[in-house]
Amino acid sequence: MSAPGKPPLDPSALQLPPFSLDVEALDLGPDVKAVGLELLGTESREPVRGKDASVIWAAAFPALAANEFFVVDFFSHLQRVREFCKLHEIHYREAAERCLVLPQPSETQLDELFQRFEGETFGIRAGGPVQGGDAELEKELSRRGLDAYQPAYGRYTFCGICEPEDGWATLLSETLWPTEVIRRIRPAVQKIDVYIARPH
Repeated sequence: MSAPGKPPLDPSALQLPPFSLDVEALDLGPDVKAVGLELLGTESREPVRGKDASVIWAAAFPALAANEFFVVDFFSHLQRVREFCKLHEIHYREAAERCLVLPQPSETQLDELFQRFEGETFGIRAGGPVQGGDAELEKELSRRGLDAYQPAYGRYTFCGICEPEDGWATLLSETLWPTEVIRRIRPAVQKIDVYIARPH
């Protein structure tokens, strides 16, 4: 019941969107520039998974790449990735013994990939030498997994490490700091009703 003389509070005035994307600089050591993106339920503060998450991630990554070419890197469970790509007509190339590269998947294809491989860790690279192929990095991805990004990310706009099951992505980038990440992704995710926050 509201106090006398005061109008009742409009509940929608305080209602935040159901999903929150927290964007913050990460301290991964003195020589590494990184930004963390954490996708959480606004009220529960639990990682967002499933279709809700895949739609958000699929909108965010092309927006982060802006007008630059990007690829998705897989380095484990490759037979499952091949079969999925063939079934969904997603182009890929065999980049190294244990590295599949998916060039510029559409937002719909990214949505499908984030849903199907939610339990996997995979990478996304944008800009720099990505379009022409980077044999050196792709060989290292085959050998060392996403640890290969750390010495190489300076050649790219960003190298992203995606861990969808945990609601988490790490961007290694010399040029994208949290405010620029937010500026790029805000228009893409606002239509999905996502609140973007800088927690610290």
